[in-house]
Amino acid sequence: MSMNKLPYDFIGEIIITEEQIQRRVAELGEQITRDYQNSEKLLMLGLLRGSVMFITDLMQKIHLPMTMDFMSVSSYSGSESSGFIRIDSDHKTNINGWDVILVDDIVDTGYTIQTVRKLLLDRNPHSLKVCALLDKVARHKVNIKIDYLGFEIPDYFVVGYGLDIDEKGRNLPYIASVDLEKYRKLYG
Repeated sequence: MSMNKLPYDFIGEIIITEEQIQRRVAELGEQITRDYQNSEKLLMLGLLRGSVMFITDLMQKIHLPMTMDFMSVSSYSGSESSGFIRIDSDHKTNINGWDVILVDDIVDTGYTIQTVRKLLLDRNPHSLKVCALLDKVARHKVNIKIDYLGFEIPDYFVVGYGLDIDEKGRNLPYIASVDLEKYRKLYG
């Protein structure tokens, strides 16, 4: 695909390339491998659907026995975080005694991670850490600690590498900003 012709007409610019993502995912995988080398029960818990590409690539770079599970939570409507978190589908693994890494695509306001983190801590994991591909610090409404972070980004609405706007853009191998004016003209 030519970099001049982007597959969606509402893309602003590519802000993180595919190569930058893959390099950072490998670094995070190495760090997690070191940090959990003595773990006997490691669980990567992804938040659906945005974390799917990230968690699958990340798991391949972690050289330890582990398992994977998912939760489906929602807080977005279009391009805005609603602030209200709904658990659509809970994880299946009993996490009591497990080392859990909660994996998300992006931290925006922080409400989702804060809510899910509190819920998981009530389930008595041995440890609980947060891993996010992207962090939009300018949008935080709550204080959130991200233990494993891919990239800090400016306050852009972004798509790609699993992130979407109304289910569009997830399939891009890079992170790109959305031109919201163009998007609204195209999709109302």
